[in-house]
Amino acid sequence: MPRAVDKNIIRLYVIKLSKWLMLTMPILFLFYKENGLAAQELFVLKAAYSFTIVVLEVPSGYLGDVWGRKNTLILGSILGFAGFALYCAVTGFWTFFACEIILGAGQSFISGSDSALLYDSLQAAQKDKGYLKVEGRMISAGNFAEAVAAPLGVLIAMAGLRTPFFFQALIAFCAIPASLTLVEPERSRLKGHTSFKQILRIVRFSLIEHRPLRGAILYSSLMGTATLAMAWFVQPYFAYLALPLGMYGIIIPMLNFATGTVSMRAWRVEEKLGRNGTMLFIAAGIPSGYILMGLWGGMGGLFFLFLFYCVRGVATPVLRNQINEITPSDVRATVLSVRSMIIRLAFAVLGPVLGWQADLAGVPSALLAGGLFFLVGGIGSARLVMEKNKKSDRQVSGI
Repeated sequence: MPRAVDKNIIRLYVIKLSKWLMLTMPILFLFYKENGLAAQELFVLKAAYSFTIVVLEVPSGYLGDVWGRKNTLILGSILGFAGFALYCAVTGFWTFFACEIILGAGQSFISGSDSALLYDSLQAAQKDKGYLKVEGRMISAGNFAEAVAAPLGVLIAMAGLRTPFFFQALIAFCAIPASLTLVEPERSRLKGHTSFKQILRIVRFSLIEHRPLRGAILYSSLMGTATLAMAWFVQPYFAYLALPLGMYGIIIPMLNFATGTVSMRAWRVEEKLGRNGTMLFIAAGIPSGYILMGLWGGMGGLFFLFLFYCVRGVATPVLRNQINEITPSDVRATVLSVRSMIIRLAFAVLGPVLGWQADLAGVPSALLAGGLFFLVGGIGSARLVMEKNKKSDRQVSGI
């Protein structure tokens, strides 16, 4: 691999860590609660974040394909820093709402372009077959960073629940120099006049015309929605169990260490179970975590939460790799953004509903409802993808 392209991996690690070293994550629900917000409002704010990504996800991915992945990563890094810097100074639901919109915009410009740049960098060095291993390790590093951030965030929060946001802004700033020094590898480019019509053409290609890609995106999006919703259920679940704040700083890093450890070996799981076996394992394992946590009324539910995070460690790199394998390089960032858009749109609709149910009927009831929904949808979509895997040679021509 050329040295300049090789350094992309390190810089992408820095960008990944700046997004995953979330000091605010373990105390966010308590921070909102201190400011007079309830569980439903937590999910509404996160839905606003997700909806912003929905609106910008595909255009930002397309911009990455046309303008350059490096440029969109720079813009996303700047917005990420701005969002957390603003969080340091504001109070109230609507100002938090504005912060989430800025952070959502920043994430949309990073999402898709980071994985696309990683895959293109490996492909330029003729090492794209090792993408699953590298992506798994990168996701693992992110999980480990989130694990380390949890106790640090809780410790810093002892000085005040707003204090972690000041440190978070500094961490977000680190992504800016990392993105500025990226090198765009040689790749095929979209041809013709760039326009919104061309964006729609790529969306049509990925969700209608190319059936194996459509199935992979929809299945991956459903499982991604389930893991995203669970990430924001963890703190209300801890509050339901009446765990002290100090325990947040112990359990959350353990969860992320579990995910990170499994992500590093996700390729071995797929190697052992096969592609279709792994798909079925994820489709059953993710919803089962919801259902078993909802049915188990006490501290024992934490065991099933750990199992959920282990399955999540397999799901993220495996499903992302499947999409990359069957996507032409000239539209890779856009297609990956389509997946992220669907996840965020689904969460923007489903999240507030589950939050409302948690406030009204209790967290276990909301977990059960979510688990049943994801189980039916997951098994059904997994079977469609498994059938397509048997018929497809996993190769496609460009648009």
